[in-house]
Amino acid sequence: MRVVIAGSSGLIGTALKNDLHGGGHDVVALVRRSPTGEHESRWDPATGRIDADLVRSADVVVNLAGASIGDKRLTDSYAQEVRRSRVDSTRTIARAILGDDAGAGFRGMLLQGSAMGFFGDRGEERLNERSPAGHTLLSSIVLDWEAAAQPVRDAGVRVVTARTGLVLAAHGGFAERLLPLTSRGLLGALGDPDTWHSWITLEDHIRALRFLIDSDHSGVALCIAPHPARDGALMRAFSEAAGKRPGFHVPRFVLDAAIGRAVEDLLTSQHATPGVLTRLGFTWNHPTVEDAARWVMSRR
Repeated sequence: MRVVIAGSSGLIGTALKNDLHGGGHDVVALVRRSPTGEHESRWDPATGRIDADLVRSADVVVNLAGASIGDKRLTDSYAQEVRRSRVDSTRTIARAILGDDAGAGFRGMLLQGSAMGFFGDRGEERLNERSPAGHTLLSSIVLDWEAAAQPVRDAGVRVVTARTGLVLAAHGGFAERLLPLTSRGLLGALGDPDTWHSWITLEDHIRALRFLIDSDHSGVALCIAPHPARDGALMRAFSEAAGKRPGFHVPRFVLDAAIGRAVEDLLTSQHATPGVLTRLGFTWNHPTVEDAARWVMSRR
């Protein structure tokens, strides 16, 4: 299987690329610098530059590209950069897939990255793949991101939109920022301890993506664990996995001052269940936050 990946240097992209390489697949990463070999191809989504022949030769095109939300304060200007990077990347890939024949010559599929930020802050509401979008800044970014792939769907190409929750890993992502605190018993909750988090371990996330690629599913799939957890329970699981008692509650105003509007990504309440993965028969190695915390701590 030939796979072309955009966004292969991020947490998820790196893990997926390594997993596919390990499975003997032909993987080509789209990079913004000079390629170092045949396993890389240069592109520039800001200008629309891409090797369309390479893209159209793929069995699977994976689009995970975009500026990180958690790495910087989400100022108005950086929010525009986050939105633009995702939309430009998706439009560039979509145009390459469609080519001059409106996608008729493309026989592969598009695995389109997305995020649970689509739903915004929903409190105690139960969410699934059929739930409508929210009304936050991140919701609007994700809506534009997903909409940029709509021409590919309209052309009849199989598109799987993988909405990702909080990805828990020992190195990178949400958990890495918390581990120095939870492993010392210094953190008990972020904002409201009753906030719901929809999450998944990195290992299960890669397994879920591979599962969706191999399935015949087309459309949205929530890539999250089957058991959402409240913020307090998530922090307690990580503290106890480190042999500590939970620590302090960090009020929202402190987080607002530290990271600005990106706090939405951490503190929005999303009580979601993965209907598609469950229906298709996917099994999780880490279905509960206790399982996840033990796995993350064992990988440190």
